[in-house]
Formats: sequence, C-alpha cells, structure tokens
Amino acid sequence: MQSALLLVVPAAEAAVGPHRIRLDRSARDGVPAHLTVLYPFLRPAEIGPDVLAELSRLFATAPRFSFTLDRVRWFDQSVVWVGPSDESPFRALTALASAAYPSCLPYGGEHPDPVPHLTIGHGGDLTELRAAAEAVRPLLPIPTEATEVTLMAGPDPARPPVPPGPAEPPGRWQRVASFPLG
Repeated sequence: MQSALLLVVPAAEAAVGPHRIRLDRSARDGVPAHLTVLYPFLRPAEIGPDVLAELSRLFATAPRFSFTLDRVRWFDQSVVWVGPSDESPFRALTALASAAYPSCLPYGGEHPDPVPHLTIGHGGDLTELRAAAEAVRPLLPIPTEATEVTLMAGPDPARPPVPPGPAEPPGRWQRVASFPLG
C-alpha cells in the first residue's frame, strides 16, 4: 500500500474520464482525474493524526487558485495528458510538500523537474492514446479552481495485474482526507 497527495479535478471528468477508465490503470483503481502534488507519499501505516494535522496546517498556508487545463501534450509516445496554462501554482504545492517531507521525492526521484499534468492515458496502444488525445482536444479549455489537496491511499500501481476474483478483489484507492487551501 502507498499514498499520494493530489489535486482532484472534477471539472475534467466529463472530458477525460471515459478515456482514463480505458487507458489509465489508476482510474480503474478508483483514482479520480487529478494533478499530482506528491507521489509517492508516506506508507498508509505511517499516516496518523499527527501527519494529518501537519498536512492540514501545511496546505492552509498555500492559497486557493483558479487554473485552466488548455493543452494536450505527450511524454514520449507513451503518456498523453492535459496541462494547465500556468504551471507555477502546482510547482509551488509540490515544492511545499517536498520540503515538508524530504524523504518523499516526487515520482520517487525519477523526474527531477516533474511537469504538472493530468494523465489521460499511458502505456497503452498508441492508436488508442492518439484517439483519446484528439477526442479531448476540442473539449478544452477546462477552467476550474484548486481548493483542496486530497490524500488517497491504495495499492502500488507497479504490482502485477491480477484478475479480480474471490481471492483477489480489484485494487482500490480510497480518499483518506482532504486539506483546504488557504
């Protein structure tokens, strides 16, 4: 099990949700449309009342902000995503969380300068990813507001897929708490 700090974007669900459920395993595991603040975060067993209180205080210092998802982009040809016109408030939230939890490197340190993005799909058939990109493009821009950071916990996405059955229910991420922005 692991956890993540996310900015959930309900306003994007109509545009990206049908594609994410097919092309993004995290969507099938219950993670809503989002931009990542910090992943991986602490293991759920390490998150107690003190951590929750600290996160509440931390994010109360960051202002709420409006943003617009207005571009479809790619990481190589394996990940298609939508991005905000202004990345700076997302980068500021990641920097804030990373400074408070230095043992939790964004994306495990794999990407030294993570790009704020909302994944539409990854790792699937390139034709399907391209079709999803073209289907989402005319639905942009998506204006919305960031009002809180959500802590979710769930199974490690790197685990090998196991068909659900009586012995192995599908992996599900769950909302643990939300922390209003100031």
